[in-house]
Amino acid sequence: MIVLVGIALAILILVIVLWMLLTRRLREKYAVLWLIIAVSVLIVGLFPGLLAGLTAFLGVQVPSNLLFATAILLLLGVALHLSWELSQVEEETRRLAEESAILRTQLERLEQRTAGLEERSAPGERD
Repeated sequence: MIVLVGIALAILILVIVLWMLLTRRLREKYAVLWLIIAVSVLIVGLFPGLLAGLTAFLGVQVPSNLLFATAILLLLGVALHLSWELSQVEEETRRLAEESAILRTQLERLEQRTAGLEERSAPGERD
């Protein structure tokens, strides 16, 4: 029964990820990770002996321990990747804020110069 749940979950993940890709709700670089996870779960669900063989090959006592260790490593990788992405976004935001402040200052100086030139060019027009 648990094998069928795993297969159904993998197919559900595949369908959701593909739908999100088609509707542009998920970028390709993030979808690759989810597609790899879904295909891996599908393979383990279709061939449960593969997990037992891999567990014996790696010297792990129980197949569930291998699954948990793999899941922890995967979550650590995702957290590291998201931290890197957040750092990139923060750097880009800082750079854009600096550029915006510079442009705002330049605009204010131009407005002041324009106002000064208008006052000098038309002193008699004021009534």
